[in-house]
Amino acid sequence: MNKKQKNMSWQSLSSIIYPAIFGIVVFVMWQGGLLNILLHTDTNTLPSPSRINSIIMDNQAKIFLNLKATVIVALVGLLFGSLIGYGIAIVAAQYRKWGAGGITLASAFNAVPIVALAPVMNNLTKHISSSVDFRSMLAKTLVVMIVCIAGMSVNAYRGLTELKPFSEDLMKTYAAGNFTVFKKLLLPNSIPYVFTALRISLPGSIISALVTEYFSEKVIGIGRQIRENIVTAQFATAWAYIIISCLLGIVLYVLLLLVESVVMKNRNRK
Repeated sequence: MNKKQKNMSWQSLSSIIYPAIFGIVVFVMWQGGLLNILLHTDTNTLPSPSRINSIIMDNQAKIFLNLKATVIVALVGLLFGSLIGYGIAIVAAQYRKWGAGGITLASAFNAVPIVALAPVMNNLTKHISSSVDFRSMLAKTLVVMIVCIAGMSVNAYRGLTELKPFSEDLMKTYAAGNFTVFKKLLLPNSIPYVFTALRISLPGSIISALVTEYFSEKVIGIGRQIRENIVTAQFATAWAYIIISCLLGIVLYVLLLLVESVVMKNRNRK
């Protein structure tokens, strides 16, 4: 192994070691109460990790029920938002004269604050069904879906239009139809961009789900439990749900990276 390879290996290793050391130091300070002293907070406002862990262990059934509701909203909204965003990108790529403007318009929706979208969606869906469960789930999913559309449409559009020089012309010389061009050229070229969009949209979908639960009719979900426990001054329980939401984001993001590595590895072999 030469010097350059050693430096690259150390850089990769240090990107893991340094954050891990920082996390351990913060955890020790938090558990030992030093963090409370530095931040001038009491143990009720900022409970120790051991107390938070005991609350999680004692309320596993309730936490799982709320976690399930949040995961469903986040993933369903991500799925449909990504599909719609990719569909917009396909249309924009086919009509490039107007496509860039359409993508810009789709991106504008990403600038709308989630706290503004959530009440609007609640009002729009309040007469759709007599079931509170269905109305609440639909409103939250729509907000997450809207948030995820922009990222996917922008990145997928790049993947469908930023092709290798003359590759599209080469396909046409072979008399390939539109579907064949899409299947053999555009779709494979867009895959890395799709995963880039998902890496952006996945954390956004979880955050969107948590925020929309603050305003939902149905009192369920990690976000709603954080709000309810803060309002009633049950800060330790609120921290338990905050930790669960952080772990949810980390786990889903790691799973996405694993799927991406497998897909990209198989793609590169072809």
